[in-house]
Amino acid sequence: MALEIKHLLGLKDVSKSDITQILDAADKFYEVLNRENKTVPTLRGKTVVNLFYENSTRTRISFEMAEKRLSANPLNFSASGSSVSKGETLRDTVQNIEAMKIDMIVVRHGSAGVPKFLTECTGATIINAGDGYHEHPTQALLDMMTIRQKLGRLEGLKVAIVGDILHSRVARSNAWGMTTMGMDVTCCAPTTLLPQHTESLGVKVTTKLDEAISDADVVMLLRPQLERQTHGLFPSVREYRTYYGLDRDKMKLMRNDALIMHPGPINRGVELEAEAADCPQSVILDQVTNGVAARMAVLYLLGGGEHE
Repeated sequence: MALEIKHLLGLKDVSKSDITQILDAADKFYEVLNRENKTVPTLRGKTVVNLFYENSTRTRISFEMAEKRLSANPLNFSASGSSVSKGETLRDTVQNIEAMKIDMIVVRHGSAGVPKFLTECTGATIINAGDGYHEHPTQALLDMMTIRQKLGRLEGLKVAIVGDILHSRVARSNAWGMTTMGMDVTCCAPTTLLPQHTESLGVKVTTKLDEAISDADVVMLLRPQLERQTHGLFPSVREYRTYYGLDRDKMKLMRNDALIMHPGPINRGVELEAEAADCPQSVILDQVTNGVAARMAVLYLLGGGEHE
């Protein structure tokens, strides 16, 4: 069954059936990644351009790995060292790349709305790898995949997302995706790190950490994105850590079987202490592994891949 969507621009308007289909496919690709031959020919002959205007480690490598596992031809573009530095516009860059006969574009950009803009100036399939403060849909998909893998379901689970909600595209994609899947989401942050009208995301909101994490099935930490802040939004990193950082003492407020998650990169000693990041409840490295499988699923389903 084909997806209802042609591009993956975000999860806000993606149906429960489409999300379920992606997660089911991701589970199949997870099995592929755990066998001796980890490559399948499903996207053989397809060319995928990774168009990254922002720095990235996990997302970029994960997409490139997923493309290679599917036997596609990945081409990596970096704004630094390209004609962008000579003044070339985004539209001209993309249309010149498309003229080389490519099939899909994975784009990360600092401005919200760029993936949607690309659908209007190219015929290639567009996958959003993060746009400004807007969305990061494949991160939310791999997060939900990890939760379903560990807890067996999504419907009815309680999730606490703690940290810099204001600047987090991960928080937005997870809020849209998780609520669509019937999950109960609470966002927790200082008032200055909460966007206006956070409730419009379909989530609960609190500024008190204990309220957010005490009965949560999943606790997801987000780093304070200092690079996106034009002025200080909390008194000090030390004070942020005191009230919102997850350490050994605050873990005692959590359920013993609650999962600890983080989209990375982790600022150890700020939002997450080592004893929390590395404890048995932490599934942070599982998220990384599942990122490849989830992105394989998205590329496969949107790229018109054939079954092996």
